[in-house]
Amino acid sequence: MRYAIMNLWSRGCRAAGTAAATVPAILLCAFTAHAQTAPESVGGEANLKLPDLSSVTFFGIDGHRLLLFGILFCVFGLAFGLTIYTKLKNLPVHRAMREISELIYETCKTYLITQGKFLLLLEAFIAVVIVLYFGLLLHYEAVRVIIILAFSMVGIMGSFGVAWFGIRVNTFANSRTAFAGLRGKPFPIYHIPLEAGMSIGMMLISVELLMMLFILLFIPGDYAGPCFIGFAIGESLGAAALRIAGGIFTKIADIGSDLMKIVFKIKEDDARNPGVIADCTGDNAGDSVGPSADGFETYGVTGVALITFILLGVKSPVVQVQLLVWIFVMRIAMLVASAAAYFLNDLIAKARFGNADKMNFEAPLTSLVWITSIVSIAMTYAISSVIIPVLAGDWTQWWKLATIISCGTLAGAVIPELVKVFTSTESRHVKEVVSSAEEGGASLGILSGFVSGNFSAYYIGLAMVLLMSISYLVSLEGLSNLMIAAPVFAFGLVAFGFLGMGPVTIAVDSYGPVTDNAQSVYELSLIEAVPNIKQELKADFGIVVNFERAKELLEENDGAGNTFKATAKPVLIGTAVVGATTMIFSIIMALTNGITQDVDKLSLLHAPFFLGLITGGAMIYWFTGASTQAVTTGAYRAVEFIKANIKLEGVEKASVEDSKKVVAICTKYAQKGMLNIFIAVFFATLAFAFVEPFFFIGYLISIAIFGLYQAIFMANAGGAWDNAKKIVEVELKQKGTPLHDATVVGDTVGDPFKDTSSVALNPVIKFTTLFGLLAVELAVQLTAETGGNLTHILAAAFFFVSFFFVYRSFYGMRIKAGN
Repeated sequence: MRYAIMNLWSRGCRAAGTAAATVPAILLCAFTAHAQTAPESVGGEANLKLPDLSSVTFFGIDGHRLLLFGILFCVFGLAFGLTIYTKLKNLPVHRAMREISELIYETCKTYLITQGKFLLLLEAFIAVVIVLYFGLLLHYEAVRVIIILAFSMVGIMGSFGVAWFGIRVNTFANSRTAFAGLRGKPFPIYHIPLEAGMSIGMMLISVELLMMLFILLFIPGDYAGPCFIGFAIGESLGAAALRIAGGIFTKIADIGSDLMKIVFKIKEDDARNPGVIADCTGDNAGDSVGPSADGFETYGVTGVALITFILLGVKSPVVQVQLLVWIFVMRIAMLVASAAAYFLNDLIAKARFGNADKMNFEAPLTSLVWITSIVSIAMTYAISSVIIPVLAGDWTQWWKLATIISCGTLAGAVIPELVKVFTSTESRHVKEVVSSAEEGGASLGILSGFVSGNFSAYYIGLAMVLLMSISYLVSLEGLSNLMIAAPVFAFGLVAFGFLGMGPVTIAVDSYGPVTDNAQSVYELSLIEAVPNIKQELKADFGIVVNFERAKELLEENDGAGNTFKATAKPVLIGTAVVGATTMIFSIIMALTNGITQDVDKLSLLHAPFFLGLITGGAMIYWFTGASTQAVTTGAYRAVEFIKANIKLEGVEKASVEDSKKVVAICTKYAQKGMLNIFIAVFFATLAFAFVEPFFFIGYLISIAIFGLYQAIFMANAGGAWDNAKKIVEVELKQKGTPLHDATVVGDTVGDPFKDTSSVALNPVIKFTTLFGLLAVELAVQLTAETGGNLTHILAAAFFFVSFFFVYRSFYGMRIKAGN
């Protein structure tokens, strides 16, 4: 986008509307001021030019060489992940359990291949806009356009690759965890899922960091912009598709499987239920693939945001290099911090629980999060004091910047604690769900879950405001001497701090699907019915087995898994909203020329802005409805099939063929729901970006705020219902009772709340804002060349397409008898 476009503000097509994403948000504020000093140059994020990193030395080593050492740490992270992968694969496991986990993996693999093909279709939509904007309108040479497209594919492949690795690790870990339960000790069945989670977390962050270091160190400076922007778009697309489709798939399967407990009065994960394999596949598709791709994208997009701000918002080339090197050294350090905290926590946990007969499974997970936070904060201050002791003659900025990052790192520990207040099996809110259901059935239990979700949104929202406010106040203490709009950079650093504990956040999130699968693998293996199994286990593995004890431990551990799955969700949605806050602030600064003009356009009295606020809320509520509708219709079809084909007499387990048919039903409706949602979001972003910049700003503000509270409410209400059922099953031992039926109903209501709609809002917000960058720039350029009429006609056309798919997301998906 040409800097001259900024002159179009007075014509009603504000170029600041290009800040439609976390990355362009930071970029735009710097871009605007930079344009004032270099009007003759060609601007745009795809024209970013990296400074010479070797021009600045750090304790005798130039910046380029220093970051080269970072690649070694990435290799260490990859080696860490692969070592655990090999270790898990070689752990002892009975053949009956291994066969089930391999069947789960095969169905997961089929699902992922289908999703990969679907991603290529979605990439075609993005490719058209990239070619139109960068190729036809900005007249970039073909090589640069190809680079943008190529790195968007790299981003997609990165998301897809780490998701595949996560599934492979988890499907090794699930059967090994189930087998470890036979020994009757709790520590091994805690340790194996956590090892699997750390393997995924370290691999994910290491791959992401390695890709970004490669661009930074080895791609020519003139091509860095296209590489970073294309990479971020690809990541965002991959995460959105895998998170949404996976969330729909997993809850179709989960509900279809769970309802059979009520209909046929069968046990949890009954091997005769053909929905159980699909449920296990869904645990991985939704609770492993989704978070892995989401974490990968979040880490990358936040990094690109900070890089672009530094390059365009910081005046001094020396300070640019200092901050770039500092950011990447901090990323490397936090990878090391997570590994160090894991080993330290492992020593403590082993000393406390290694030989214990009973343990609180949540305790070592909680201590891991806090140890990682403390170690990360300590390393943040120590490394900042060494890498950037002086910035432009100021000896105090290092600790101020460290403090800002630490606000985000602290949030990564505080928010999970708040989440546990509303979702843990020890929570008063969750216990009230049980009490309500005991007296008033499913309806009162559901109402108590709504209460838990609403209260959680209040406390977590205020915690985020407090930590962001601290970072804002610190940024006012001299940081503006180094850069434009220092608070914008501060909010970006808070998001960076959120992700500082990335490997551990992913680890505790991935803990859940392993523990859930472990229970299922135990039941599906029919291990208790294997002839002479007790003698075999004693002879081959030295195990004197107590089956009831094993099942009890696996169920208890699943409750901890439910809780910590819930803790990661607000952390990830928080990064999206912090980024959106950054965007909002930067756009306001740009549009009003530093709050000196056009302030009235940000008022409720300016109709486009106010209408944008209302429109964003409408889109959030449509999205939650559309994603839940896909789950509802798919679950209806799954239940219909299972009820017609389940055989409870004369068989030990469901046929593989019937199980695969349930998987096919889940896949079909996940794809149909995702296609409707993606196209509706894609064309809505184009439509609203083409309407009017202040309208689009209002829209983005609205989806961020509505999305934050909708996501927190739904995630934690669902978590409360889930663990209320777990209390009834584990503590009260009332399976098959009316109370259990009531909590199963609550859990099935909560399934799409916590694992479909809420978690998908994070990538939807980021994809909308990131893709909005290209959409608004496209609109601005068209207005500059053709006038405003064409953009408004296109806005109407894009909205018509979006509305058609919004309509189709219900009326094309609704339950019709006989179809």
